[in-house]
Amino acid sequence: MTSTKTPFRQAYIWFLSLAAAGLIIGSCQSGNNNAALNNPLIAEGKQLAQQHCVTCHQLPLPELLDKETWVKHVLPAMGRNLGLEVYPEGLYYAGPKAAISYNNWQKLIAYYQTLAPEVLKPADKPEPAVDDWAMFLLAKPQVDTSQTAMTTLVAIDTIGHKLYSSDAFRSDVTRWDQQLKPTLFKQLHSAAVDARFFRDPTGNERGLFTTLGTMRAADISKGELILLPLTDRGNADSMAVATELPRPLQSIAADFNKDGLTDWVVCGFGHLQGGLYWLKQQANRQFTKLPIKEVPGASQAVVQDFNADGWPDLMVLFAHADEGVWLFLNDKKGGFTERNLLRFPSVYGSTSFQLVDFNKDGRLDILYTCGDNSDYSKVLKPYHGVYIYLNHGDFKYKQAYFYPINGCTKAVATDFDQDGDLDIVTIAFFADFKNNPSEGCLIFEQQKPLQFRPHAMPISAYGRWICMDVNDIDQDGDADIVLGNFSKTFIIQEGLKPTWDTHLPLIVLKNKTLTSTTRP
Repeated sequence: MTSTKTPFRQAYIWFLSLAAAGLIIGSCQSGNNNAALNNPLIAEGKQLAQQHCVTCHQLPLPELLDKETWVKHVLPAMGRNLGLEVYPEGLYYAGPKAAISYNNWQKLIAYYQTLAPEVLKPADKPEPAVDDWAMFLLAKPQVDTSQTAMTTLVAIDTIGHKLYSSDAFRSDVTRWDQQLKPTLFKQLHSAAVDARFFRDPTGNERGLFTTLGTMRAADISKGELILLPLTDRGNADSMAVATELPRPLQSIAADFNKDGLTDWVVCGFGHLQGGLYWLKQQANRQFTKLPIKEVPGASQAVVQDFNADGWPDLMVLFAHADEGVWLFLNDKKGGFTERNLLRFPSVYGSTSFQLVDFNKDGRLDILYTCGDNSDYSKVLKPYHGVYIYLNHGDFKYKQAYFYPINGCTKAVATDFDQDGDLDIVTIAFFADFKNNPSEGCLIFEQQKPLQFRPHAMPISAYGRWICMDVNDIDQDGDADIVLGNFSKTFIIQEGLKPTWDTHLPLIVLKNKTLTSTTRP
């Protein structure tokens, strides 16, 4: 007769089997991992994790999260992905369509719960940050206390010498002049998260704005690419390049098939569905959407001829489930060949990357950040921060630098102090605001090759930074920084209330290296 055990009956039977084996889950100390793996149940749990977890992403090690986060949050979410029914109090039911049996699922849980630490220890910082203004001066607009700042975009237009922003509440594009006075430029259907500025063949400036569609972690494809004229506020030449996109985060231009028409590649982050898309321009100015890689998590791309064959290629950061950096080489036939360059555990929460030559060897290195902390493992993580991976040729990269920053969101490298080497600025949307709010924005001044002096500027009271742009906003020859304040929601630290300004949409950090030695 077919078994009809309830989840509660199954759990009780499994508990008895563990007791008989001399192992109650969680009874081992994480420091005794080798001894724990001598137990056949735990060893089999590890094998099951290697079998099932790698079907979606790199195998995460137990020590990446604490016991409670694994058992109460991450593993229940993963169980659903394997077809298990999840009930309160950590009870599961493996139906006929589940990819793993109930008993094997419990062994997998035992592996993670037994070997995971009780708590994650904070990372040791190689050098504490200096509290000063580095080489910057603060500039900020007048505060409108009737508005709540939910900034999703800050973008410096170096052609028209303007600053643009967007807001999640108002779904707008706002233009700021040199005195940081705002003007509503365009009303959109949803908030913009990316902007590209260029001149068309007639010499007129245009901007392509990528709108997210929804801030919710859901498969709602309402994102758009909107092409706007920047020299005229009228709508005559405005056009939607693409609509119904899966939560796109970035769009960049390239002529992938070398037909003389500008195409766009779109990073559709999505949720459970998403992808990297080629918007191929036709002769009638319409665009055809062609998938390059249809998996969620595409968040940032760089277009360049990476193999020097005369055709544009792509390097792309994917930041959901199977996280990492992928290379897409143009096959010159309307497609791409794919190659993985870097791969990260699914709990890293990859957030940004940039290609720059740190060691001046003529090869582009990878500046990478991880720190997204809004999913199932909302704990501070010692591996969050900024990384440098040096290029050793043939697309081989090796980690050469790491500085821990809780919830690191973005890093940009440029020569801020004009001394001939690259410095770095970072922001952290999920910083440790209770104990170290200044890590929300740090400047890394390079003093010797790959040796940086971090500076923590006193700006944590002005906002919670989710977006950033770096360029010469005041046209004085050195790079400035604009930070966007997303002041509400996505707070993961229990009991934390905003200690930052919830009305100020953005601030500008003006670099005075070439014009003055004055400091605030």
